[in-house]
Amino acid sequence: MNTTHIGLIGLGVMGSNLALNLSDKGYSLSVYNRTYANTEQFMQEQAQGRAIRPAATLPELVSQLGSPRIILLMVTAGRAVDAVIEQLLPLLVPGDIVIDGGNSFHKDTTRRWQQLIAQGIRFVGMGVSGGEEGARHGPSLMPGGNAEAWLVIRDMFQTVAAHVDGEPCCQWLGEGGSGHYVKMVHNGIEYGDMQLIAEACHLMRHALGMDYAAMADTFVAWNGGKLESYLIEITSQLLRQKDTDGSPLVDKILDRAGQKGTGLWTAQDALEHAVPLTLISEAVHARMLSARKDERVAASTLLGGMAEPVEAGQHQAYLDAIHDALYAAKLVSYAQGFMLLQTAAAANGWHLPYGDIALLWRAGCIIRSRFLADIKASFARDPVPQSLLQDPFFAEELRQAASGWRKAVTLAVMQGVPAPALSSALAFYDGYRCANGSANILQAQRDFFGAHGYQRVDRDPALHFHTNWNGDGSEEQLP
Repeated sequence: MNTTHIGLIGLGVMGSNLALNLSDKGYSLSVYNRTYANTEQFMQEQAQGRAIRPAATLPELVSQLGSPRIILLMVTAGRAVDAVIEQLLPLLVPGDIVIDGGNSFHKDTTRRWQQLIAQGIRFVGMGVSGGEEGARHGPSLMPGGNAEAWLVIRDMFQTVAAHVDGEPCCQWLGEGGSGHYVKMVHNGIEYGDMQLIAEACHLMRHALGMDYAAMADTFVAWNGGKLESYLIEITSQLLRQKDTDGSPLVDKILDRAGQKGTGLWTAQDALEHAVPLTLISEAVHARMLSARKDERVAASTLLGGMAEPVEAGQHQAYLDAIHDALYAAKLVSYAQGFMLLQTAAAANGWHLPYGDIALLWRAGCIIRSRFLADIKASFARDPVPQSLLQDPFFAEELRQAASGWRKAVTLAVMQGVPAPALSSALAFYDGYRCANGSANILQAQRDFFGAHGYQRVDRDPALHFHTNWNGDGSEEQLP
């Protein structure tokens, strides 16, 4: 009996579309789903006439595969991944390859990688971005884990990935959970991008009083310039969508955002690594606040709502300002994301290819944007800037956008329109470029009530001092 190239477990939206993508590229598959009725439906519909074989059980799936066996898991992150691996292990032999293509937490991926090494199984944690469309026609893939496995699976997954200028959006990222870590940060940036665009829409609608058709036209125009990106493009489309009664569909959608946890993971990880990931954290908080719908409705009556829109004659100037604010804040979002990647890589001993990561996100993924090539160029400089905010290109872009950025945030404040991501990004930018900040007051306070000590700008920075604030004001050097 002929064997297949790869086994795929999990025929949900992403799994079934990846299976079809692999099939399109000439790879034969064996597929398994816990509910066999789903497998049968897939075979009767999308997979009909393709080199795809169904399996009713995991032993049957494994028996259909060539050597080394390559098995791609597309199941829900968490316990389900561990459960499937546990069932597979007795069926596998050293050298076989297991790939987790779900949105797994990077620490879980590292744990699985370490556990499977001991049993001779080569484990890969691979972030997959692009949603249903990306999975079907070319996703952005972020693999990490067992380097030996990469040599076996590289051609397959670089073939099915999205391509830009002939280069696949799929490159090896390193050992352990590095691939899923990069995907987590990608998702965090995605949270930030989506929140920024939502805030821009909110300003257009409530501070400027624009209708949805005019808003859609604005996003179409913006997508032809510096803001060109997938999310800007789809926003123009969704603003035009009509409900069955002819009214804008977005007006009928409840303003309560869901989340699957990857943005929260990113914010938590930033806290653990002491990285000021303010914009993405605010995007997560905004989703949490959106969930308190009943409270917000009650508060709008008790505390009052937004002010009346500004006069029409001021619209264009404010639209230009919102454009600049959105662009500048997006740059900050990516800068913070790469700041976290660099810090985590140092902590975990990873050697992440930052420029290649930017290229991975140029196509096939949700955060694909025009300026990702500029991020690649930044990491090609010698020396590499400490932060994207210190890169000549990004520094100049932010300087040019700063005036409009401030105008847009001021508009939000004056009209009472919430813009937490736009404003927190501006606060970060101002804090980052502030040579002498306010933390001297914090240190004095900490020393006053807790004798925590402080350093002096006019002494050796290795020395710490304490002042007798409630006494004679004398100072002592701490050991």
